[in-house]
This record gives sequence, C-alpha cells and structure tokens, in this order.
Amino acid sequence: MPEMTYADAVAKGLSDAMRENDKVWVLGEDVSHGGAYGATQGLKDLFGGDRVRDTPISEAAIIGFSVGSAMTGWRPVAELMHMDFSACAMDQLVNQLAKMRYMMGGSTSLPATVRCGVGGWLNAAAQHSQSLEAWFTHIPGLKVAAAATPADVRAVLLAAIRDDDPVIVLESLSLYPEKGEVSDDPVAAPLGIADVKRPGDDLTILTWGGTVPRVLRAAETAAAHAVSAEVIDLLWLHPLDREAIVRSIEKTHRVLIVHQACERAGFGAEIAAFIAAEAFDLLDAPIRRVAGLNVPVPFAPALENYVLPGEERIARAIFEVAA
Repeated sequence: MPEMTYADAVAKGLSDAMRENDKVWVLGEDVSHGGAYGATQGLKDLFGGDRVRDTPISEAAIIGFSVGSAMTGWRPVAELMHMDFSACAMDQLVNQLAKMRYMMGGSTSLPATVRCGVGGWLNAAAQHSQSLEAWFTHIPGLKVAAAATPADVRAVLLAAIRDDDPVIVLESLSLYPEKGEVSDDPVAAPLGIADVKRPGDDLTILTWGGTVPRVLRAAETAAAHAVSAEVIDLLWLHPLDREAIVRSIEKTHRVLIVHQACERAGFGAEIAAFIAAEAFDLLDAPIRRVAGLNVPVPFAPALENYVLPGEERIARAIFEVAA
C-alpha cells in the first residue's frame, strides 16, 4: 500500500467522499489553498470553487452555514482550524446542529461533519492546543470520532460523511506530518468500533488521537521489561465500543487510560465510570489515568512536554499498574 502523511490522508478521505456523493462539499478558512496545515490541499483543483469554499474568519458562520446546508440536503464538511475555536460556535454546534433533528421530530437529518484540529505538541500555546472532546461527548445528538493514523483518519472521515447525523472528527495536529500506509480502496471505519493496535495480556491501555503513538512507544519500552500491554485505540468516543473494552479487561484485569486533555473531567473519567459500573468484578487493580495536567498548555517546549503526557510518564504508569 502507498504511504502518505496524515494530512494527505485527510485530503484523500475528503476527495473519496466528494467523488462518491456530489452533495458533499467543504468549507472553512482558506480550505481552497489547503488550509493552515495542508489537509485540504488539491481539493479545489479537483472539484472547483463551488464545492470547496473559503469562509470569513467566523466559526459561528462556518457551523451556522453547515446547519442550513445539511437541512436542505447537502453534506457539508466544515473545518475548524483549532478545536479551541469551537468556543466561538457553541450555540451553532450545541443548540442547533446537535438538536435540530430531535426538535423537528426526525423530519430532517443533519449530515454535517465538523473537522477539528486538536491538541498540543506544536508549541502553539494555551489558545491553540486544547483537547476539548469531553465537551462534545457530553452533548446528545453529536457523534465524536478520533483517529491516530493516516489510514484511520481517512476511514473515519468516510464514515462520518456518510452518516446522517452530525459527527465531530478530531484530527490531532501533531500527527499531520506523520506517515503511514493507506489502501488504494476507500473503506469506511465501522461506526463505534475500536481498534486493537497492540495485543497484550498484562494490562489494557485505552487511548485515542495524538497519544496513540506515544502509548505504543511506551508499550514497546514495557515489553522490553516483560510487561505486555494491550493498546486499544478507541477511534470513536461516541458511540463508544464498550464491548471491546470489557473484552480486553476480561483478559488483562488492569486498565490504564491515556489522553492529552487535562485530567479533570476529561473523557477518561467517563470511561472509568463505565468500567467501574460494568466491569468492576474483572479488575485486579484500581483504574489509572495519565492525562494532561490541569493547567493551560504552555508555549515553552519544555513546559509543554512536562504538562502533556509523554512516553516516559506513560511507561512509568504502565509499570505501576502492571505491578
């Protein structure tokens, strides 16, 4: 299979969907020029300016326009350059996009996809580095997906765009330059199905997005010391693959949850609550979380690396949970 970057795989997934359905179109700031990170590069050349639309610098307008477009039979794919900026469109996201199908008794669908650049390790400081997925998993009516590899982000985007409900797709900004194999054939990710990135027997690690490659490297370190960690990339936060989580815990009996969002009220707490309620008798040790510290993400590289969960902190937690 050919290799491509994560950013190119995003563009590949978008072009697959646009070829498949002529109602799919893309909007956002500078998307006709590839956007800030090159994830929509080449789409205007392929599909023209009517289907690849630059917008004003207004997240409220981008999502508001997407709501109206989706209600009238189109499948908009909106780009929010950084997830931090979703705060500027919370009314459109939470009160309109998520609720309209319900409030209209199912007489209309909202097949809109919102792509959000997420997270740190960019030295972009406190207003451009947040991971706010917990906000949107809390909202009935929204589906939330993440992806950590080029193949996965392409597959997740295809599934999201085909879905008749609004989907928030988290694209980890730190992963955009990373390369991986991507099939020539467009294959959508099964909705709500997690992926076992590494099998193991001693503990289960649940993670998603930008922490996945760091967890995998930490798991390699642990394996060199005879600790076998099963790494599950959740891919979908809502719907959540609860069966895959329980199935893994039945084997390992220990759980570590890793995410880059700050720990307090992060989505990891929701997962831990589910496990405590549904799989408590399977546990041989307390559930452990490794997450970002409860502070704004710093600008200075050394401080950012201290605040966000790196390989060393993850590896240390693996040994502690396994012990």
